[in-house]
Amino acid sequence: MNLKSMRFGLFSFLIVLLLMPLGHTLMILTEELWPAQKFTNAFLIGALGVLLLAIGIRNNTKRSMATILGLLSGVLVWTGWVEFSFVWVAEKQGVQPLIEDGEIATKPEYLVMISSLGLLGCMLLVFLFTQTRCQFFNWFQRLFKIHKHIKPQSSGPNKPVAVITFIETIMVLWFFYLVLLLVYDKDIAGDRHPLTYLVAFGSLFWSIYLFLNLIRIKTFDYAIRYAIPTVIIFWNFVEVLGRWNLFKEIWVHPFEHGLEVSIIFGLLVFFIGVYVREHYFSGRKQPG
Repeated sequence: MNLKSMRFGLFSFLIVLLLMPLGHTLMILTEELWPAQKFTNAFLIGALGVLLLAIGIRNNTKRSMATILGLLSGVLVWTGWVEFSFVWVAEKQGVQPLIEDGEIATKPEYLVMISSLGLLGCMLLVFLFTQTRCQFFNWFQRLFKIHKHIKPQSSGPNKPVAVITFIETIMVLWFFYLVLLLVYDKDIAGDRHPLTYLVAFGSLFWSIYLFLNLIRIKTFDYAIRYAIPTVIIFWNFVEVLGRWNLFKEIWVHPFEHGLEVSIIFGLLVFFIGVYVREHYFSGRKQPG
């Protein structure tokens, strides 16, 4: 660990962390500002994500830039195409929200999202039986003794870092959305069940362990990719605290907390701007 790796780790963590509440805010604004055009606007949000992904692919030698674009693309496509597809299905089928103590505990689209569990399982099998640098899947590959039978794929300077970051963002978000939705389900556990406490505090300590690894990484693009699961796992803890009403989630009330949300957005733009200037406009090519 040195000062450079600590700086990369901290700032990559902050960039991904600031994106988490803004993804929620973007969805709320799309629903409430233009309710009649929300699905059209959601499509455009996802299309913008695809455009950023294409730009990232074309700039693969600019590793930091490509990684940032892959991350932004993943968040935009997840919000615009994935989440709003569940909103559309929920409205089309007349799915009602889960009401607890007179308040909405789970929105209809998230009740629909649980139905994607089997598809998620199929996608996880794809990563389990292919080469990956994800330590989570590597551990299972060693456990089941299949790592020696997996053919190596593209690596090094030619690997498409924007695509890798995009897929990582989508998969990690999807996986942990379903983890929380399943433990919130009273037929399985419930939001005050010991299993939910285990998920919440297990995620907190797991994210601390990952953060300690993150601040040892010496390249910014890899630090961003490592920060994605680190932050999303930490965000499980934040989400459960919000579910327990221990604080107010200001990012889902942007009209009441416009200043605070604007500050979060400003900080995100600042941190991204610093690293885009340092690692993209400097003209240097970074190792993978």
